[in-house]
Amino acid sequence: MDVQDGSLTFQDGFEPFPRSLPDNCVEYMLFVLDSALEPRSLLTELENIRKTAMQLCVATAKDYIWQRDSFQLQTKRESGLVYLHGTTDYGDSIEDEWLIVYLLRRLTIMFPSLWVRVFDSDGEFLLVEAANVVPKWLSPEIDSNRAWIHQGKLQLLPLSASSGIKRSLSLVEAVDYIRLHPEALVHSPFIEAEAFYRLEKYPENIKASMHHSLITIPRKLAYILHEQPAAIAPAIEAFYLRDPVALKPLMAASPDLHFPPKDLVTVSVRFTKVLFAQVKSQRFAAPPQWSTIVKPTEDELDSVPNQEQEQPTRLELGMKVTSGFEMLAASTNTKDNRLAREFGILLEDVEEDGDEVLPTNEDIASWPDADREDDEAWLDINFEDFDNELEGRRRDKTQKESGFGDAKTQADLRKMVSRFEDFLNDETAGFEGVELDDMDHDNDSSDDNEDDDEDDDESSDDEDKAVSFDENQFSRMMREMMGLPPEDTTDISTVTPQSNIRRNRASRAREDEEGDEEEEEIRQLAAQMEAELKELGALQLDVKPGKAKALDSQERFASEGKGKGIDDAGEDSDDDEVDIDYNLAKNLLESFKSQSGLAGPAGNLLGMMGMKLPRDEDDEWGDGK
Repeated sequence: MDVQDGSLTFQDGFEPFPRSLPDNCVEYMLFVLDSALEPRSLLTELENIRKTAMQLCVATAKDYIWQRDSFQLQTKRESGLVYLHGTTDYGDSIEDEWLIVYLLRRLTIMFPSLWVRVFDSDGEFLLVEAANVVPKWLSPEIDSNRAWIHQGKLQLLPLSASSGIKRSLSLVEAVDYIRLHPEALVHSPFIEAEAFYRLEKYPENIKASMHHSLITIPRKLAYILHEQPAAIAPAIEAFYLRDPVALKPLMAASPDLHFPPKDLVTVSVRFTKVLFAQVKSQRFAAPPQWSTIVKPTEDELDSVPNQEQEQPTRLELGMKVTSGFEMLAASTNTKDNRLAREFGILLEDVEEDGDEVLPTNEDIASWPDADREDDEAWLDINFEDFDNELEGRRRDKTQKESGFGDAKTQADLRKMVSRFEDFLNDETAGFEGVELDDMDHDNDSSDDNEDDDEDDDESSDDEDKAVSFDENQFSRMMREMMGLPPEDTTDISTVTPQSNIRRNRASRAREDEEGDEEEEEIRQLAAQMEAELKELGALQLDVKPGKAKALDSQERFASEGKGKGIDDAGEDSDDDEVDIDYNLAKNLLESFKSQSGLAGPAGNLLGMMGMKLPRDEDDEWGDGK
């Protein structure tokens, strides 16, 4: 059997595997759904939208540096549909993904007949952002192709789009339903506010995400960065993801370098904050030709004036950036990256033209922002600043500002604690615990299993009837274990008649005997759990002076009374009090950190609440982190 026949047999005998999007990629589709447009007019309109989108991208993100791929659109035909399609690999920069969402949302406002679907490797990430407010029926198993952006609003396809059946929709089904029933789509301001929460900081965040730093690099590299500033992204990625093979050209005894450490100049280079953090946090042993330059002796450091103390740091950072460009130059032919290829062409032109094209010191001084160096305080976060941000304290104007003043980080921390408190204070949850969505299971069962599911439901009902739980009995035992007085629940309407007392006296006697045994067993288990938790330090709360506040400062303190401390026996009311919000956020972050990038309880719990935490950074790359 040849290959062609085999492929046909496979296609005929098996369902095709679903196409999966690579990690750290965002995909977007733009449809023009206007029944009045003819096929020729549709292509013209799509091309008009594509040109407008590229112009909008250039105008909005003119000086922005994309981590890997930029925003791009091409016309695509598939399954009888004609639309604009694009895929962007955003790497470690989640800001690239949300910048694309911002651009797409702007486009839907500019073109009223435009419908946009955007998703990534996690699926419908807009619904993930709004996970705590989406309806229960809209589970991850059926949300595919149900979230659309139209005229700047988030529209959801209801269950009626799938004939009332809880199943996922195909792209063709979703487009046909929108074309025929646009008025039936659901728009919720609450879901939209949560889904577009990150877009509130745009477009201001585009400039805020950039960082300028003075570094010392060879003059040739300074010229290339001036001509092609975006080349810094693939170079730092080459440095950040280096391996022994990539380091061979640098570590050779007599390396033939494109950028030898000669004719060094100090220039201001533009990074994104993600790129700068990646190169700043890396420990990197100086290559042989850089070792004598980067590591001056102690006598040489003592002789350097105070105003030039930052020179070694600039030189070390420049060495890292130059090494990244050196590794990039050695692999431009194998890189599937437009910026890398453009850098290779520019490097060839510079080497052919010689030193005549390189800028002089006067030319470098005339460049825009030639001496700009932004504050790196946003890299520094300590627990005191963390505490102040959570409590909403405002520093005195005369007091020096700390490095933890990022408004985005402050809002994200407060939102994390707020969602966790809402999760714990959910009044709709009963003693059986959290109510998970019924659709949270693998969607690999077929229609043939419906009878089995009905049998399972009947058996589970029988099990529920066999298991009983006395909530009042449990509450009474817990109050006794905590040393609290019994709760008086006597009421005129609940007084038991004398006849019922006699009738139930015998059954209660039997229940009391069984209850005593269960009560003693619960006490023993609770004591054992408490001892283990104390040994691990899980029950310890950090004590801090002053009144503890909730996340939203004085209004929430006055209305809800939160933040009150626990007075020790025999102490005054001014004693130290416990900040519950501080410890909650601190313990959540420490628990997530202890997972070491793997799955764990903190990550899973926050994921259920629609929150994704970033990757953990190395603790040892600075003090006070």
